[in-house]
Amino acid sequence: MMGPTLSCFFYKHHMGLHHHHDHDDTSEKRLWTVFLLNGLFTLIEFVGGYLTQSTAIMADAIHDLGDTLSIGSALILNRLGARASNAKFTYGYRRLSLFGALINAIILTVGCVWILSEALERLAQPIIPNAMGMLYLALLGVIVNAAAAFRLRAGKTLNEKVLNWHLLEDMFGWIVVLIASIVLMFHELAWLDPALSVGFSLFILFNVAKLLWQTLKLFAQSVPDLELADKLRDSLLSVPAVKGIHHFHLWSLDGERHVASAHLEVASGVHDDYDELKHMISAAVAPLELFHTTFEIEYPGETCRNNTH
Repeated sequence: MMGPTLSCFFYKHHMGLHHHHDHDDTSEKRLWTVFLLNGLFTLIEFVGGYLTQSTAIMADAIHDLGDTLSIGSALILNRLGARASNAKFTYGYRRLSLFGALINAIILTVGCVWILSEALERLAQPIIPNAMGMLYLALLGVIVNAAAAFRLRAGKTLNEKVLNWHLLEDMFGWIVVLIASIVLMFHELAWLDPALSVGFSLFILFNVAKLLWQTLKLFAQSVPDLELADKLRDSLLSVPAVKGIHHFHLWSLDGERHVASAHLEVASGVHDDYDELKHMISAAVAPLELFHTTFEIEYPGETCRNNTH
């Protein structure tokens, strides 16, 4: 005999882009503004990097291309992710964001490898870039990233907060290019520009590698947060009637919305208080703000159906 199944849904109220309609519209407008601003500036960077013969600017153009792709794919995939679940996609479309992250990682990796090959060639045969052109582009880069960060300063969503810090990080990168361009005006250090591009490219590749590893782990349905897993297990065991847990699973749809399931071994005599047990389990795990949970109740002496195969 199979025990009753307890299914509870918990939605995050303080994270993501689609919790309240008015808040979503405002957040989405801010992100569209930053997307268009960043996209236009990325195009200017590629043209400017080619004209100034600066591999450092081309490397930063690859970086900003990654930012633009990330913002654009997030906006599109969040729209798709908001669609209701159906017979084919029973969890909805939230997991599509992982494909966006994977595609972005591949594009950035290819771009960085190309820039590194160019930079290493420049180190072997140095070329003095147009320092004045670099200076103008660096000033524009500082202004654009500062303006975009200022636009997102009022953002409350996780996406906006992370992106805001990333834009500030980009601004400091342009300050480095600005300083380098000033140095090149007074000293013909041909190695400085390709050296900067190598540094930028390696930095991007390091972050892309982390993103790719996190994405692949989510595809493999690994535990998204070991601390959260421990908290969930402790919360379930804090319910007096729960005496043991097995077939415990925790995975994530998109890195933000987590799903959990478990078989809960309960004490004898809870049949008459089943509604109270459901309430206690729900209250115990509610603070963890899980997207979806499914718990199966097993009574003493009952054979677990998953152990019969």
